[in-house]
Amino acid sequence: MSELLSAYLPVVIFIALAGVIGLALLVAPFLIAIKRPDPEKVSAYECGFEAFDDARMKFDVRFYLVAILFIIFDLEVAFLFPWAASFREVGWFGFWSMMVFLGILTIGFVYEWRKGALEWD
Repeated sequence: MSELLSAYLPVVIFIALAGVIGLALLVAPFLIAIKRPDPEKVSAYECGFEAFDDARMKFDVRFYLVAILFIIFDLEVAFLFPWAASFREVGWFGFWSMMVFLGILTIGFVYEWRKGALEWD
């Protein structure tokens, strides 16, 4: 049993060290920072000019569609890299499985494109 515990000793040391560093980085600004607030420092900053609208305003749904598209293509790439790295081992079944996966994503992209979801007019 002690061999098993000694095998995990580097992991425990790493977690402890990460905890100490994280705690130090959380506490350090409160101890080191100079605290002299003025109205300019505590005012809202938005791209170099004063905030002109409520932060809880409604967004156009196209922003969400672009975000969903990003997630879809990000997941596609996340599946493509391991597939490409193990291409020789997966054989023809793996090849055609990935082609079906890419085909479904392409059909979804074409559907969204035809519906006009990517138009910004």
